[in-house]
Amino acid sequence: MLVALASSAVFGLSGSFAKSLLETGWTSTGAVAVRMLGAALVLAVPAAIALRGRWHQVRDNWRTIALFGFIGVAGCQFFYFNAVERLSVGVALLLEFLAPVLMVLWIWAATRRRPGLRTVLGTLAAIAGLVLVLDLGGSTRIDPIGVLWGLAAAVCLAMYFFITAKQNDSLPPLVLATGGMLVGGATMAVLGLTGILPLGFSAADVDLGGWRTPWWVPVAGLVLFSTVLAYVTGIIAARALGSRVASFVSLTEVLFAVLWAWLLLAELPRPVQLAGGALIVAGVVLVRSDEPAGLPGEAAADVEPYA
Repeated sequence: MLVALASSAVFGLSGSFAKSLLETGWTSTGAVAVRMLGAALVLAVPAAIALRGRWHQVRDNWRTIALFGFIGVAGCQFFYFNAVERLSVGVALLLEFLAPVLMVLWIWAATRRRPGLRTVLGTLAAIAGLVLVLDLGGSTRIDPIGVLWGLAAAVCLAMYFFITAKQNDSLPPLVLATGGMLVGGATMAVLGLTGILPLGFSAADVDLGGWRTPWWVPVAGLVLFSTVLAYVTGIIAARALGSRVASFVSLTEVLFAVLWAWLLLAELPRPVQLAGGALIVAGVVLVRSDEPAGLPGEAAADVEPYA
């Protein structure tokens, strides 16, 4: 659980790092491509060491690596970017983080085992907490096509948890993360180079934490902390907790993102957002406590959504 929370904390840094770059002329596609390809480069040597010459593990698990890269890395972000083009960032993010609810419904339908009361209450508490943390008060423009893009991102996020939670002793988590980053980064680069998504970079200094810093500072943070450390710890946590619990713990990423934005971008969280964070934690506790009586904790062991 602590590893999962640490993963959410460093994942939450990505928003602040990326926003500082986007404000100087970077595009989202460029930031994601550099983030993923840079992380793959950093992880290449450790991943090779983890393989210990057993390169057949990559060949035997190429489908898992490809799906992780296409769906969990590139697909999720691609659909999210399209949702943001038509919806407010808050609404798009809320739709994406409906993934745990989709997972509960999917496992319920696939196993014919009704979720326990605490799982249902935890789901409702977590979603209510997300609404408060995202502070969606006021009028919002709803575009049906944008909603579909957001739901597609939620499906990709749900599949990410299924893939990473799958017990696979023949593929070290570090190798899965490295391969996924390479596939995802290359996919985003191709989307940018072909003009499907705008691709742009800038060497201008950025404002971060009240300081004027070179562009490479947030890039380094985005690669080393929000990607390398975040994904590796996320995979380890998902395999230890199971896809269902890990997906709910990941909801705390939204709260961490708000806190990091407060510290690095001077965007103060409102009391309603802090109350939402408390609801998210309560939802995680309810889902975790219902594991013996509700849905199986190792959801991926019962459902093979990508086989």
